[in-house]
Order: sequence, then structure tokens, then C-alpha cells
Amino acid sequence: MLGLAVVFFIGLYLLISLLVIFFSARTARKHGRRGWVWGLVAAFVMYNLVFWDWIPTVAMHKYYCATEAGLWVYKTPEQWEKENPGVLETLVTTKGVPNTFEGSTDDGSYTDTYIINERFRWIVKFSGPHPLNLWREEQKFVDVKTGEVLAKYVDFSTSQIRRQAGWSGWKFWLDSPHCAGGDKNESLMRGFKNTLRGKDEK
Repeated sequence: MLGLAVVFFIGLYLLISLLVIFFSARTARKHGRRGWVWGLVAAFVMYNLVFWDWIPTVAMHKYYCATEAGLWVYKTPEQWEKENPGVLETLVTTKGVPNTFEGSTDDGSYTDTYIINERFRWIVKFSGPHPLNLWREEQKFVDVKTGEVLAKYVDFSTSQIRRQAGWSGWKFWLDSPHCAGGDKNESLMRGFKNTLRGKDEK
């Protein structure tokens, strides 16, 4: 229902924009001015009333994806097992993977720490909104005994508001959930968790 309301609003706005452009051009011609120039000015104004942040948002997203996003593997599960022989067999997966939560979902910035077992934590930090509808996510897989980060993943998304229950605001054209390859990197982090989770708790 909400989606239909948004489509109706966009359609109505496009119709109003066309009428404004048409009457602007016609009025300009009546006063001896160039109608196409005033039509373009009207189109530019009507576009920017709603879509002013579209191109800057896409540009900013591409910039941060190119300069800060990615997956860094400092130590593979196989390397960790080799350096800690026999330890993985003693680890027990925490039932239900409980978590500790810090921050506030109201402003969109929080830290979720998932307790995988007695040795590993999966830390997810989400912050935003940053300027131009940008949201930052950082995930780390940490050995709590040594403080060593085995892998880190940084991703950026864009949306009008923080994505909740599939709703990211009525400006659906701003919605971009990941940088290129971000979903694959997120799956690799989950693979880290599954590999080093240990034995299931009885």
C-alpha cells in the first residue's frame, strides 16, 4: 500500500512538473523570450526540488567504496588453527549466539558484539547517517585472548533512512545496500564464523 502511494506521488509530481515546464515556456514566448530556455530552467528547478541529492549520493557512495571499503584477511582460519593446534576442538559454540549491544537504533549508530564461543567475537559497527545519505558498516572477527583481528570488512550503503524491515524511505532511487562485491565479502565473514565456531553446545 505504501509502495503504491509513493508511485502515485511520483507520477503526480511528474505530471505537475510537465505542466510547469509547459506553462513556463509558453509564458516566456508570450513575453518575447526564448521558451525553450525558460522550459529548461523550470525542468531544472522541478528536478532539484526532489532529486537534488541523487547524483551527489551516487558519487559519494562510489568514492567511499573505492577508497575505504573492502575485505582484509590478516589470518585465515587454517593459519589460526596451525598456530593454535588442538584449541578449536575444545571451543564450544555459544548457544543461540548471544550478543551485547551498545548504541541507539534511533540515530542508526550502534555496535553489536556476537559471542561466537569463549575465544572469538564477531563485532559489527553500524554508523550513520553520514552526509548525503551514507551509512557505514564495519565487521571484525576478533580473537579475544590475544586481541588479534583475523579479518575486517568495511562496506557502505545509501538510503534515505536506516534500512528497517525492508523500508529505506520513499526516495527509493537512493537505495544501494552494498559496495560492489559487498554481499560476497559479508558471506566470507560468515564463513569465518562457521569455520571457527567450535563444537555445538549441548
